[in-house]
Amino acid sequence: MVFSNPYFFILLAVLIPYIVWYVMRHRKNLPTLRMPEASKYKALPKSFRQYLMHVPFLLRCVLITLVVCILARPQSKHSWSDTDVEGIDIMLAVDVSTSMLAQDFEPNRVEGLRQIAARFIDKRMNDNIGLTFFAGEAYTQCPLTTDHVALMNLYNSADTRMAANGTIDDGTAIGDGIMNALLRLRESKSKSKVIILLTDGVNNSGNISPLTAAEIAKKQKVRIYTIGIGTTGMAPYPLPTGGTIKLPVEIDEATMTKISKETGGQYFRAQKNAELDAIYNDIDQMERTKFNVRQYSKRTDMFEPFALAAFITLLLELLMRMLVLRRLP
Repeated sequence: MVFSNPYFFILLAVLIPYIVWYVMRHRKNLPTLRMPEASKYKALPKSFRQYLMHVPFLLRCVLITLVVCILARPQSKHSWSDTDVEGIDIMLAVDVSTSMLAQDFEPNRVEGLRQIAARFIDKRMNDNIGLTFFAGEAYTQCPLTTDHVALMNLYNSADTRMAANGTIDDGTAIGDGIMNALLRLRESKSKSKVIILLTDGVNNSGNISPLTAAEIAKKQKVRIYTIGIGTTGMAPYPLPTGGTIKLPVEIDEATMTKISKETGGQYFRAQKNAELDAIYNDIDQMERTKFNVRQYSKRTDMFEPFALAAFITLLLELLMRMLVLRRLP
């Protein structure tokens, strides 16, 4: 422990005149009674109150000392620590095309994915994680960050009906989604870099093909885990006027498998929330890389114990004066 304002300890000099004043005052106020012989009174035992007579004064001195310590601002020391942690750089590339509003997931694919992704992110405390959205075009919603609270705030605040509302072009540009994520991983110095790509369709737009993007990812030593989202057969899709309509689920599993195989990743198929949650758990177990991190600990104020001790000391002094050593007029 260190003190940020140690010059406040000069105030402790006030205790010296205070102690001198108390001793002189005590001697002056000692009661006297003339007796012809006082020797026979020496053996009389002292009362309990006589033993406690100076306790309030001692408590007052302790209180002054504690207040000075608080003013001196006690703080913890700066420190460095070396620890082995597990962490990698991960970009989540999430399809937000209109088909992701299908309700074969609860409550739909977009919201179900968001809830499961949040649990996955919570488990990866030491990872840099970023977020890419794509439909007919791709953009970065959140760059790589270890601030997972900010990441989820950006995820939760995003309008995932952008394609449905016409804010961005609708479609499924899987290659553009991969490239956007690769651009965010390009400057990464991590030994392990991963893209988790989630889509429910077939690549039908964009400026680059998925397999070309996979080749670039392989050169950059980025593994891609692809996840196909959607039930088998038909899925309920909400209508703007209310109600639902059944639409076929079409996932290009062959291309998704090639992308993963090319980059050393793996392809998964999720047909409901529980399966997607299990897939995230599998990826969580597979992607673990140990590395050494040197952590710097900043100073933090530690006045609370002194403040608590000062409050207790003041309370004890008041109780002593008002109850135990109370003087009657």
